[in-house]
Amino acid sequence: MTAEEAALVGRDALIWLAGQPEALTGFLAASGLAPDDLRGRAADPEFLGFVLEFILGSDDGVRSFAAESGLSPSTPARARAALPGGDVYNWT
Repeated sequence: MTAEEAALVGRDALIWLAGQPEALTGFLAASGLAPDDLRGRAADPEFLGFVLEFILGSDDGVRSFAAESGLSPSTPARARAALPGGDVYNWT
């Protein structure tokens, strides 16, 4: 997956997240951002990686996002890996 394709998945994830009030509240708390900050960060690949990382933290979130977006459940993880900071190795 290219970085451009991954950014599109990240933007779709942000749009999906904005429609999930409970998850959005958790995301805003974790990120320290205000709702008005989201639009300004929507083109930032590093931020989009954080959005995907947040969604990947919940199996239900991944499944719901993927299903509503018409994506494979593995797509968010592949997109995360293609964005800045996504090449972190799991040592466990």
